[in-house]
Amino acid sequence: MSEFDFDDIRPYTDKEVKSKIKLMLKDHALDDVLMHVFKVRPKVQMVKLQLRMVRSIKQFQGTVIYDLLRWIINNTSEGVKCKGVGKLDKEKAYLFISNHRDIVLDAGLLNYLIFEEGLNTTQIAIGDNLLLYDWIEHAVKLNRAFIIKRGLPPRELMLASKKVSAYIRKSILEDNMSSWIAQREGRTKDGDDKTQPSVLKMLNLSNKKSISEGFNELNIVPVSISYEIEPCGLAKMKELIKMEHYGQKKTSKDDLKSMSMGMFNPKGRIQFNFGSPLKIDFKEAESKAEQNSQIEEIARLIDKHIYLNFKLWPNNYIAYDMLMQEHRFKNKYTHAEEKRFKTMIDQALIHIDFPITNIQERFLKLYANPVINKLKTQE
Repeated sequence: MSEFDFDDIRPYTDKEVKSKIKLMLKDHALDDVLMHVFKVRPKVQMVKLQLRMVRSIKQFQGTVIYDLLRWIINNTSEGVKCKGVGKLDKEKAYLFISNHRDIVLDAGLLNYLIFEEGLNTTQIAIGDNLLLYDWIEHAVKLNRAFIIKRGLPPRELMLASKKVSAYIRKSILEDNMSSWIAQREGRTKDGDDKTQPSVLKMLNLSNKKSISEGFNELNIVPVSISYEIEPCGLAKMKELIKMEHYGQKKTSKDDLKSMSMGMFNPKGRIQFNFGSPLKIDFKEAESKAEQNSQIEEIARLIDKHIYLNFKLWPNNYIAYDMLMQEHRFKNKYTHAEEKRFKTMIDQALIHIDFPITNIQERFLKLYANPVINKLKTQE
């Protein structure tokens, strides 16, 4: 029996599906979104009818969400592939930790792929800053999302973190339900994927055993997510520049725009590579400092797996060669691919109209950093 009441953060249950969908359909903002996606009223009405007929979480995911993701794949990408998922045990629960490039699609496509492979879909960690409308909260909780509360005072934040940690551990150990969480808070905006130790410290808050035992029982599987064309790449660069040069933080409207752009902008080819479950083997930590050091080592281990399994596209190699002013990987791309990438740079220079001089360098790093990280890991 847990010391926590998870009702404020947990996903919805089958018993709640009918009433929550009814509430979701009453929200006029959802109607606007459906019209934006499907363009014509008859299609919107058909989707709403499909929603009214849903009676379980599995049905919601297997029809509404699956169809939406298939539409996104077919209309905004050149296909999505995955490797490594076949070696996972279908009877086990895992904690998938991935790099974070897109607000919606990272976890959405992961679930799509493991559903295709016959595994049960995962629960999804999502920050409450993204719950901008009631219909979004209903939709994500129907899609097995659990909520991570942010922007709280320190004491409340610690209690909320303990609750999330306990929820994830209970889900995996007691309910045999997998979960997904990003390696960091917020998307990587410069292509330099790094696991934040604070995420692992949160996971460790519910650990009653040693560091090794506590993390091993979570069955952590690192996942490398690679988009040929960076989702919201230019918008991410703008966010960074506004923050670094003008001290402007992103707003809830920025998040909503990024969610939409990530889903509907072109993404090229997409690949998800699943690593093997991590095996942690540390001696018992004798101090808080040693425990923190071990957690930082686990973060580096996750990064290593993500870097080594990351699928590099021609754009990544072109960006590296341009950034380093060399031709190390010229056999990895064609002249036509290089020309297309340089056109993307020209578009970035036009689109990002801030009075700073390193726009091109920033754009190149967005694509080159995965190559740099893989090379460092292989040395």
